[in-house]
Amino acid sequence: MNIYVLLKRTFDTEEKITLSNGKINEEGAEFIINPYDEYAVEEAIQIRDAQGGEVTVVSVGNEEAEKQLRTALAMGADKAVLINIEDDVENGDQFTTSKVLAEYLKDKEVDLIIAGNVAIDGGSGQVGPRVAELLNIPYVTTITDLNIAGTTVSVTRDVEGDSETIETTLPLLVTAQQGLNEPRYPSLPGIMKAKKKPLEELELDDLDLEEDDVEAKTKTIEIFLPPTKEAGKVLSGDISAQVGELVQLLRSEAKVI
Repeated sequence: MNIYVLLKRTFDTEEKITLSNGKINEEGAEFIINPYDEYAVEEAIQIRDAQGGEVTVVSVGNEEAEKQLRTALAMGADKAVLINIEDDVENGDQFTTSKVLAEYLKDKEVDLIIAGNVAIDGGSGQVGPRVAELLNIPYVTTITDLNIAGTTVSVTRDVEGDSETIETTLPLLVTAQQGLNEPRYPSLPGIMKAKKKPLEELELDDLDLEEDDVEAKTKTIEIFLPPTKEAGKVLSGDISAQVGELVQLLRSEAKVI
């Protein structure tokens, strides 16, 4: 079975975001595999181990994403592909990424594509479905369980606090939701093996794409941080005094009563 995982390099979830000249400042920041993509990598490895085949991890971005791809290889993926568009695309968006990925995948023998449900930086959840549409294959989002028997696939997906089960067929694209599995940590032997696993680097020219072919369909008007939260107020005294003060504050300051 040929399994492809779509992987994105994102800020560490513990990273403090700062802005410089109206843009997110990446200097000195720590980056990781997008957490939802870790579920995708883990699921792909488990399916390959159970059914045979090969796992290829693909990322669109710049050369810095090699570190995250190597981490996926250390987890157990077989091959990695980095499509470096930094020199060709100044401002890309979800359409850009989807178009590049679909162009790479269109001639491959694909059985299953697994992506993260959303990226924690953009949070649009568009790339997976867009790739499936461009490849003209079915897709199921926010999955929490996946079972494959031959070419038949049974998928359980999260639907706003409930779940539904869908039966479909390969080839298929799914997006991984939290709860699908528990991603493994790369082991020391895995890290050593990852250094020798193939990591192919491509550019737009290698996919016969021009900059105009992947031009962003959206435009960022402004980037800004949320307003700083004001410190909370702690009430003291007996309960009756606190209630009286709370009512007064709600009336005079919060102006909600």
